[in-house]
Amino acid sequence: MATTRNVQQAGKASERVAILLATRNGELFLDEQLASLARQTHPLIDIWASDDGSTDRTSAILSDWQARWDKGAFHIAAGPCRGFAENFRSLILNEAIDADYMAFCDQDDIWEAGKLETALASIHDDGMVKPVLFCGRTLNVSSGGEAIGLSPFFRRQPSFRNALVQSIAGGNTMVLNRAAWQSLRQASEGTGFVSHDWWAYQVVTGVGGTVRYTAQPQVRYRQHAANLIGANTSWAARLTRVSFLMEGGFRNWNDINMRGLQHNRDMLTPDALKALDLFEAARKGGFVSRLANLWRSGVYRQTRKGTIALWLACAMARI
Repeated sequence: MATTRNVQQAGKASERVAILLATRNGELFLDEQLASLARQTHPLIDIWASDDGSTDRTSAILSDWQARWDKGAFHIAAGPCRGFAENFRSLILNEAIDADYMAFCDQDDIWEAGKLETALASIHDDGMVKPVLFCGRTLNVSSGGEAIGLSPFFRRQPSFRNALVQSIAGGNTMVLNRAAWQSLRQASEGTGFVSHDWWAYQVVTGVGGTVRYTAQPQVRYRQHAANLIGANTSWAARLTRVSFLMEGGFRNWNDINMRGLQHNRDMLTPDALKALDLFEAARKGGFVSRLANLWRSGVYRQTRKGTIALWLACAMARI
């Protein structure tokens, strides 16, 4: 007689995962990334690659793997050529993609063999009806694959109030169940976003879903000169972020995110709407009004220093 554990394992093994892979001139590391996807212990994986006008051997590498991919289907499409966010958005909106789970994938990382299996097990702990997003830390590695160090571990509870001002995990760590994926697709139909990972965090928490954040890294996140978004752990990176804040870059990002969230107000929970409106008020008005509304909103960043920086930015009208 099959045990409950065996039945659950068999059920997970029969579930299909769609990996959304955005590429552009990724020939240096793409083959190693695809090899790590092929080593996944989960058996049913469809690859959906969107190539954003590569001029190197990226297309040839994708075609080579398409010919020998044996875990499911392997699709290659032309991207919109409007930046990485729109490339991922084109994949999110692709109605031909149908699976039990969706995972974002960059072209230059290395996935641990149990990444998907670990994510699916964690998502199952929360059930399959409610939107669930799995994400976590990464092991940062050099261009040659040598370990550099872990990304920060965030200890505060993931929530919409945090998501309004911070993305806690890279898209390369994220796996969404069908309910979360459907919410993300619906929310992305009429609006763009700053980054697919930050947007996913905002949408899933905003509709009342659950975020399962793990301290155990399942992705080796490669740091190299061509990275669009690096680990941001050096002092130079910190100074760059301060400069970005003072020049209004963070406020511009918030403008984009707020437009997207306001466009999808009908999807948000009453509590998320309350936080959204108070945070919007904290971005306007006079000095005292801004600070009072930020306090009332309950919005926070994951670290004490980050939250202090948020309050200073609010005081200077930079959020």
